[in-house]
Amino acid sequence: MATFPILRDAPQTLRRLPARPKQTSLTLFPTAARHGTCESPCEASAPTPAPRRGTKPATELVGIARLAASSPCADARRGTEYFLLPVKSILNHCDSKNVPFRWTVNPYRGCEFGCHYCYARYTHEFMEIDGDSFESQIYVKKDAGKLADGDLSNEKIWGEHIAIGTATDPYQPAEKEFGATRAILEKIALREGLSVSITTKSNRVVRDIDLLKQISERSSLSVNLSITTTRTSIARALEPRAPRPDLRFGAVRELRDNGIAAGVLAMPIVPGITDGEDDLDALAKAARDAGAQWFAGNVLYLRSASLKHFLDFIGREFPKLGRQYADWYGRYGTAPESYRKEITERVRNLREKYGLNARLPIASAKSWKSPQMKLQLNEGDSDAPNENRYTTNW
Repeated sequence: MATFPILRDAPQTLRRLPARPKQTSLTLFPTAARHGTCESPCEASAPTPAPRRGTKPATELVGIARLAASSPCADARRGTEYFLLPVKSILNHCDSKNVPFRWTVNPYRGCEFGCHYCYARYTHEFMEIDGDSFESQIYVKKDAGKLADGDLSNEKIWGEHIAIGTATDPYQPAEKEFGATRAILEKIALREGLSVSITTKSNRVVRDIDLLKQISERSSLSVNLSITTTRTSIARALEPRAPRPDLRFGAVRELRDNGIAAGVLAMPIVPGITDGEDDLDALAKAARDAGAQWFAGNVLYLRSASLKHFLDFIGREFPKLGRQYADWYGRYGTAPESYRKEITERVRNLREKYGLNARLPIASAKSWKSPQMKLQLNEGDSDAPNENRYTTNW
C-alpha cells in the first residue's frame, strides 16, 4: 500500500546553487561574523584521536558500561575504532516528551560523522566513556537483524511508530562494513502495516532503495535527510565527516524518484552560523528543487557533554560568537524564547514560499501483521539507559 500521497509534482533536476554573498546577522547577533572557509580541508575530515576507553576500572563498571568495556575491537580504520556491543534488544523505549513516538532504533552507539553540535554525545557517558570519543569509538550492536526480528514480534510495540536514527546516524561509515541498519530493514520488510521513519545525514541511504520500496509498499515509511546548510565550507566545519550537502539533496531526489516519501530537516539551525535569511532560503529552495515533501527546522539545543564540546568548538572556530553562546547555552542549554520564535516563523514563511509541508504526521500502524512470532522480548530487556532521553532533533 502507499505510504503517503505525493504532495506535489517534483522538478526533474536539482540545480546547483550559486555562491552567495556574505550574510547579515540576526539582530540578536549584531557582531557575529559569518564563517567562511577557515577550516583546513585535510584536518576537517580527520576524527579526533581515540582516547583510552572508559573512565573507570572494569571492576567498577555495571550494565551497559561493563558490556562496552568487554566489547571486542572488530576493526580500526580512518583513525576510528569499532567494537561489537552485545545487547538484548534493538528497539529502545523513548520517554522524551519532545517527540511523538515511543520506540527508536539506533544500530550504532557513537557516530563517525563527528558533528560538533550532536546532542547524543552524552550516550557515551552511559558507558563511562568520555563524550569526546563519540566519533572515534563506534559500538556496533551485535546480531542486529536477529534481535530486530524478536523485537518486532513483541505485542507491546504493535501499533506504535518506530523511528530509526534518532541518536546516531544509521548510515554512518560503519554501515558499509557492518550492515546493521540493512539487517534491521530486512526484518521490517517482512511485515505489513508498520509505521517507520528513518533520519540520516548520509546519501548512503539510497543503497537500500530496494528494501525501502518493499517496506513502503506494505507499511508507512518516511525518510528524513538532515541538512543544515547548502554551503560546503560551513557543513565541513560543523559536520566534519558527513557527506556534502549536495550529495544529501541528491539522495532526496533519488528517493522521491522511486516513490519514497522524503523530506529535509534543517536540524539544528545554529545561531549566528546557519540562521541567516539567505542561508535558510537557499536551504528551503534546494529542498524544493530536490523534490522534498516537507521542510522543518529546530534551533540548536545543547546539554551535558555536547555543551562543553560545542562551546570549545565555537571558541576555536567562531570566537566572535563565544561570549553570546556562553551566555545563552551555558545557563539554559538553549537559545532565548524570542529567538526561537523568530526562527520558527522564518521556517514557516519559507515553507509557504516554496510550497513545502511541515513534517508528515506519524502514521498509525493499526493493521500490524507479522509472519513470525518468536524470540519474545521480556519486560525490561532494554540494552541500555534511554539513549534518546534528550531527543529534540526529531
